[in-house]
Amino acid sequence: MPKRILQGKVTSDKNDQTVTVLVERRFTHPVMKKTVRSTKKYRAHDPLNQFKIGDTVRISECAPVSKTKRWEVVTEASA
Repeated sequence: MPKRILQGKVTSDKNDQTVTVLVERRFTHPVMKKTVRSTKKYRAHDPLNQFKIGDTVRISECAPVSKTKRWEVVTEASA
């Protein structure tokens, strides 16, 4: 099964080798037929501490690195 790849914005880089990424998804509400924005935060492994707040990055699923980290930063997304 292929690994999921998500794109989001870095909201925190305070922890060592970890970034918090805010991922937004848009979908049509089943009853109201209105576009709804839903956000979720993921903690991703950044071994080189190269990504800073405000960067747009792609994250990929990986084996658990710590208690809360199940994602790793793949690359910086091109704008």
